[in-house]
Amino acid sequence: MSAYTVIIEGDDASFSAYVPDLPGCVATGRSADEVEARIREAIRLHVQSLEEHGEPVPEPTAVAVRSVDVA
Repeated sequence: MSAYTVIIEGDDASFSAYVPDLPGCVATGRSADEVEARIREAIRLHVQSLEEHGEPVPEPTAVAVRSVDVA
């Protein structure tokens, strides 16, 4: 399986993650570690479902930068 860029957002109480190259592939969790584990599983299941339904599996194209200082 390919390596997909994952965007994780959140604060102390709630985190969410999504995969720009896999629309609809999302996960939530109470910590960054938990949401990372859940999005890994979500990616696996998402790709598996696409394959089982004969749908194309998008190649990873998104690239994320950790942070950008705009000041």
